[in-house]
Amino acid sequence: MRILRASRGGAALRQARLTYREQGATRDALPAGYHHVYRRALVGVGQVAFERAAHALSHWDMHRRAGLGVTTSAPVAVPGSVVLLTIRWRWLSISAPCRVVYAVEEPNRRGFAYGTLPGHPECGEEAFFVERTPEDQVWLDIRAFSRPARLLSRLGGPMTRKVQSLVTDRYIDALRDER
Repeated sequence: MRILRASRGGAALRQARLTYREQGATRDALPAGYHHVYRRALVGVGQVAFERAAHALSHWDMHRRAGLGVTTSAPVAVPGSVVLLTIRWRWLSISAPCRVVYAVEEPNRRGFAYGTLPGHPECGEEAFFVERTPEDQVWLDIRAFSRPARLLSRLGGPMTRKVQSLVTDRYIDALRDER
């Protein structure tokens, strides 16, 4: 696990303000004025599958398995922790700093949401929850609201949404994978 160090800009990210006002809005109705994402996917069945998926989610393994570089201030996603996600494709590298704004630890539901920090190509919030239903199914829910924060994101238009959708698909596949 790569740890976010103060000497590498970690201190500045820990002190930075979120780039949007609606902190925690992924808990309820998503705010107007943003692009919305809502995905729900079956990722397993049973208590063991639930525990594996919840662990992979909270320990950033889902993000790593999806192909993102992960540098974080804490090994587990807890409120206040900072994560620097990096996606690389050929010559292009995009960094996306975020802060965990809330976490959920319930017997059959676990997850967290993070919000964007300065330097992220978008502004908004994304939440990830693993839920075990009474029927013993394990579901991954992803809820997000975002809009472009940088010129590159604005210029990307539909391509920016395509990348977001691709990464969301990879998150789902990463939790379905029993690595």
